[in-house]
Amino acid sequence: MKTEQPVLVILSPGFPKDEADNTCLPAVQNFVKALNAQFPLVKIAILAFDYPYISATYQWNNNTVTGFNGSKKRKLKKILKWISIWRKLNELKRKNNIIGLLSFWCGECAYVGSRYAKRKGLKHYCWIMGQDAKKENSYAGRLKTNPNELIAISDFIQTTFEKNHNIQPQHVIPLGINIDKIPDGENIRDIDILGAGSLISLKQFDIFLDVVAGIKKDPIAIGFADVNVMLAGNGPEKEKLQLLTAASGLQKNVSLAGELPYHEVLALMQRTKILLHPSSFEGFSGVCLEALYAGAHVISFCSAMNDNIDHWHIVNSKEEMIEKALGILQDPDTSFTSINPFSMDDTVKKVMKLFTP
Repeated sequence: MKTEQPVLVILSPGFPKDEADNTCLPAVQNFVKALNAQFPLVKIAILAFDYPYISATYQWNNNTVTGFNGSKKRKLKKILKWISIWRKLNELKRKNNIIGLLSFWCGECAYVGSRYAKRKGLKHYCWIMGQDAKKENSYAGRLKTNPNELIAISDFIQTTFEKNHNIQPQHVIPLGINIDKIPDGENIRDIDILGAGSLISLKQFDIFLDVVAGIKKDPIAIGFADVNVMLAGNGPEKEKLQLLTAASGLQKNVSLAGELPYHEVLALMQRTKILLHPSSFEGFSGVCLEALYAGAHVISFCSAMNDNIDHWHIVNSKEEMIEKALGILQDPDTSFTSINPFSMDDTVKKVMKLFTP
């Protein structure tokens, strides 16, 4: 028998394997929790294409998640996975009142979700989050979708996607932060500079270390020989960054903390003066928004929105990054007030408005 309760189906490459798995896509986790809180009458069904590495249905904070263990990328395996997902969607539609499908990233999830929605007469929206806006994304051309079905996470991604794929996403909805997850700070800012994220080449944490070295050696940076820096994260560039830290003589300045639980990273932000984010490409970094709310200043190369955001400083070079960081650290009048330009509550309301008449 078909239930009348509205059901929103979320398609994502991954989802936490259990409630303790807080490092897997924390922004997506917070989005689902905010959905639960604001729209308790809407049931959420999550289809996780690749992670966790299981083929099973389980409960996560009273939400139903089905994993398809799609870690094997061979073409036949992928087609078999899509068949399983299609069958699951049929089962959900047969038993529930589906109000629509929401796909994270313009990739495999959106490809399957869009085709299924068209076939069954359902609403489908694809949320373009970052690198999926690049020209190399072959799925973007294969979707054959219209602008109304596309959500860009930022003004930058909207512009980038249109430039690369000749279609402008009609909606821009930043993925805000859930302030309930950020602990209250003690107003002791003993970390001068913090870096956080996956240690991959795209994030350019080698430049992060160059900036720290520049601050330490700057002839006018009196008192910054002992600049206190932390870098939280793990990834394939870890060993390289360890070697660079030693080669630059920064062992006493830079603490390579490794991958930390999500709540510990948030707590570090409360102690931080500057979040340095030298990524070469970014859709809209959640870690930057979280740092702003924690009272830290943010310095990055990438500007997500057309309008300026208080305490978020956009620079064009490593030298400008050093200069801006020194200015913030040396100015006794630097304010470390909380800035919250985009909240998760607003995000959820805007997304749900797309699925409701």
